[in-house]
Amino acid sequence: MAAQGIAAQGKNLRINGDRLWDSLMEMAKIGPGVAGGNNRQTLTDEDAEGRALFQQWCEAAGMTMGLDEMGTMFATRAGEDPEALPVYMGSHLDTQPTGGKYDGVLGVLAALETVRTMNDLGIKTKHPIVVTNWSNEEGGRFAPAMLASGVFAGVHDLAFAYGRKDLEGKTYGEELDRIGWKGDETVGDRKMHAYYELHIEQGPILEAEGKDIGVVTHCQGLWWLEFTLTGRAAHTGSTPMDMRVNAGLAMSRILEMAQEVAMAAQPHTMAGVGQMTFEPNSRNVLPEKVIFTVDLRSPDQAKLDGMRAEIEKRAPEICAELGVGCAVEAVGHFDPVTFTPELVGNVRAAAEALGYSHMNIVSGAGHDACWAAKVAPTTMIMCPCVGGISHNEAEEISKDWATAGTDVLLHAVLETAEVVG
Repeated sequence: MAAQGIAAQGKNLRINGDRLWDSLMEMAKIGPGVAGGNNRQTLTDEDAEGRALFQQWCEAAGMTMGLDEMGTMFATRAGEDPEALPVYMGSHLDTQPTGGKYDGVLGVLAALETVRTMNDLGIKTKHPIVVTNWSNEEGGRFAPAMLASGVFAGVHDLAFAYGRKDLEGKTYGEELDRIGWKGDETVGDRKMHAYYELHIEQGPILEAEGKDIGVVTHCQGLWWLEFTLTGRAAHTGSTPMDMRVNAGLAMSRILEMAQEVAMAAQPHTMAGVGQMTFEPNSRNVLPEKVIFTVDLRSPDQAKLDGMRAEIEKRAPEICAELGVGCAVEAVGHFDPVTFTPELVGNVRAAAEALGYSHMNIVSGAGHDACWAAKVAPTTMIMCPCVGGISHNEAEEISKDWATAGTDVLLHAVLETAEVVG
């Protein structure tokens, strides 16, 4: 069957939406959150349990599992041409501490469902198919985000990755060993023919526009700037206001300044803070140290770098006025990404052939696809999420949205993998 024949079948070629949904719900039982979502942070016992279930499912679907030194999992369905490079698809199974059931997980299990559907229909491809679970995409426990795919793409080296520490001082390398998911395969040795990633939008645009599919053309760039402010611990009740070295006050002024910088650079610029720690973190003690991360994003390289420069210039000035020490380190970064036009076209053509409404969209979040794009033709597919809510246990999608996105993934991947027989 030629690839054109696959496209011509249109609505007749569909994945099993009920099976996909059941898999999502089964995975969500591992590392449940406290409010209906998930807490399956990378390299935790819960992460290990989720990995084991995923491997079980992949092997039941006839795939062989590979594991690299970063713990990234690669499940391969053989192709008909042993010399052809594989077509990869996937995302991540790790979650935020208060994460949803779909962020990342949909992309991994949709890729698995794509292979299951190919098995059901007896579809063979020239190129092998690889379903991927990238390690530490979220970066919530070990910064930066997309760590394993970054090592794969040559952005980070292995020693850097293994040395990343969580808030308890545990390193990535130690925890990877502890949970038993460190592989022998050299990171980045694999070569890709192409890479597709399905993901929930994590924003409100598709739902607001009433579209089933987001055809992702670009991904925003990002800077994570980690600030360490050094003040003087002192009693909040007995230290006069004009005699304080208040790192908490300096932090609040930097946050307000970052907001001003992002607003002045509109449109298409973002700045925010989602994590901070105070030491000693006592109600009646001014902080001796405050650590927080400013998250900057834009699809415009000049604006992205301009915001970073402005914030790094003004923050020390703010701190100096208060006598507070200021150190800043870039702990995460990727440039804006333009996805491969041919693959973007495959996604758009698949949505049209299947009768799904669609629109072009720029990803507001970072994804493993951003690093994959450095080493292979790459694109993404997005489906809506309710209210645009993500990185939150209230994150929700519908079975129909998940099915539509996976249908498009199936068609786009088959177009690239070249159906034979």
